[in-house]
Order: sequence, then C-alpha cells, then structure tokens
Amino acid sequence: MTSQTSGTPANSPAPDQIRRAPKVLLHDHLDGGLRPGTIVELADACGYPRLPETDPGKLGAWFGRAADSGSLERYLETFSHTVAVLQTRDALFRVAAECAEDLAADGVVYAEVRYAPEQHLAGGLSLEEVVEAVDAGFREGERRARENGHRIRVGALLTAMRHAARSLEIAELADRHRDLGVVGFDIAGAEAGHPPTRHLDAFEYLKRANNHFTIHAGEAFGLPSIWQALQWCGADRLGHGVRIIDDIEVRADGSARLGRLASYVRDKRIPLELCPSSNLQTGAASSYADHPIGLLRKLNFRATVNTDNRLMSHTSMSREFEHLVDAFGYTLDDMQWFSVNAMKSAFIPFDERLAMINDVIKPGYAGLKSEWLFQ
Repeated sequence: MTSQTSGTPANSPAPDQIRRAPKVLLHDHLDGGLRPGTIVELADACGYPRLPETDPGKLGAWFGRAADSGSLERYLETFSHTVAVLQTRDALFRVAAECAEDLAADGVVYAEVRYAPEQHLAGGLSLEEVVEAVDAGFREGERRARENGHRIRVGALLTAMRHAARSLEIAELADRHRDLGVVGFDIAGAEAGHPPTRHLDAFEYLKRANNHFTIHAGEAFGLPSIWQALQWCGADRLGHGVRIIDDIEVRADGSARLGRLASYVRDKRIPLELCPSSNLQTGAASSYADHPIGLLRKLNFRATVNTDNRLMSHTSMSREFEHLVDAFGYTLDDMQWFSVNAMKSAFIPFDERLAMINDVIKPGYAGLKSEWLFQ
C-alpha cells in the first residue's frame, strides 16, 4: 500500500465511502463525546446551572470555540461541564449507550473508550457502580447498533488523573473488571508538572497482573514525557505521542534521520494514538497538512487515527479521515493500513484481533475498493 503525500488522487474515497469503511478507534474520551442535546437535558435533570448555552446548537458551537485555544490546559477546562452532568447511574448509562450508537453509525467496528471513574463520584456512586453503569451502557449501545444494522464492539479503558493520587486504586479497579468490559488502563490530564513517573506503583501493579495500559504522553509535552512513559513505566501504547516528531530530522533532500528514541518507538512497533483535530486545537500541529501523521505514515511508524474528544473537536472518525484524505491524498488502502494498525494494537486477545482484521476490516475495504470497478 503506497501513501500519497500531495494532492487528491482520482481514487480518493468519497465521504460516504469513508463513513462506511470499517474503522478502529483506540483513543476516545467518554466525557468528551456527549451529544449537546444530551448535555442540556442532563443539566436540566440534575439542576446544573452553569452551562454557557442551553440551546444544543449554540452549546455545541461553544465547546468548539472554547477548545480552539491552542492550550491543552484551556482545552481541558471544557470538561467541567460534561463531567458535572455525569454523576448518576442513569446519566452514565445513557451517555455510554449513545457513544456506542454514534460510533457504530460512523462505521467504527471496534472502539476503546476511556473515562476516569474518580470524576463521577459527586452524586454518591461508588467506583464499582460507575464502572458497572458505563459497561451496561456500552452493551445497550451495541444492542441498539445491531438493531440499526451496524456492528461494534466497545471496550473500556479506566483512566486515572495524573494530578491526583488515586492511580493505584484505579489500576486495581481496572484489574477487577478485566474481561468484564474493561480492557486496560490509562492516565490523563495536563502533562506539564505531572510526569507519569508519579504513578509508578500503579504501572508496576498492572505489569505484575499482566494487564494492558496506555499513557497520555507526548501531546503538549515533549520527548521526556514519551521516554518516561516507555522506559520508566512500560506503556504498551502512547496516548497521542505526536511529539515523537521532535526526534526526527528531515533533511533537505526529503530523507529522514531518526534519533534513538524515535528509532526505538518505530522498531518496537509502539502504537501512536494520534488525534489530528485535537492536536491542532492544543497546538501540537498548525494544520492538517503539517500534522506529523503524514511523515510518521511515510516512515512506517505504528500510527493510528483517533478522535480524542468528538464534542470539543466537532469531529468523528469519518471527519478525521476526510481531513487526512484532503491533506495527504490518502486512499482506501491508507485507511485500511491505519485501521489494521489500530486493530493490531487493541487490548483484546490476539485471536480476537486477528478475527476482526480478517473477517471484518479487510473484507469491508475490499468491498469498498471493488466499487471503483463499476464507476
């Protein structure tokens, strides 16, 4: 499969084909993907008075503007509203079900959706009750998707907040719910001043339990964050990891020289959970055409495409790929490459990943590519 790097070739997929293509999502935040109308209704139900807008359309636009600041810290502030309305079992169940429905309607066949249980305790729920409510919602969303002719499998990643001190507790929670809908662990939040090494006890616990984890690293902070996540903590994947580009020198002739950390990431096939639209909002890239994903694809890193926060970025998996098709001339072959990369990197058993690749992803793209024969 050969990636195009400029222009839009004649066989670039149309938006409808992009939507129908089987896609795999590894980095999506539950509290960053609510429907604006749902936020308004939940705020009314729980008496939350501080929404900046009560009209769903205006509220959705407000989230986009607030997130378009170029600052990760400002971007993270928008979550105060979504988290505030997610403090009951019914709210968590509803939002998880709608998440699965929305992703399935967008052609996502496998998703790992993350959330921080510790942020949903203000209404009196226990950590266990939070996890059970979200899991029940995902299963309901999968059921509704099947009724509408879509297929999706959703696994949860339990996130600990890197500025807090509950990471070991959340890691233990993730391990208790392993094979019961939870597929792994994550830490998230502002990177600067909160290195992953503060949570070594959680990562050591997970490694002893042979459990999977990813770490937000290399998003707003640079190579030291990536190095610590890999070499000190032992992360299986990098949440974002976009700043690995700082260890790659592009020469005048277009060739690239990889530094030792970049070489290690590529050679070890460490997955990068890249989120193009979100990265533009937080200042990690200035445009889609300048996003490091183009070079990382060319250099055959284990790059994947993700949404991060669909509400804040006004995005979906289809929109992310539409932007990349426009910026780099990507074809269905490229979309399949990214999707297979992501499925290979998922936190479910190998035989299940292989079945998804061979029985769902490859046949799905083959069917779409065969449509070109009749145009």
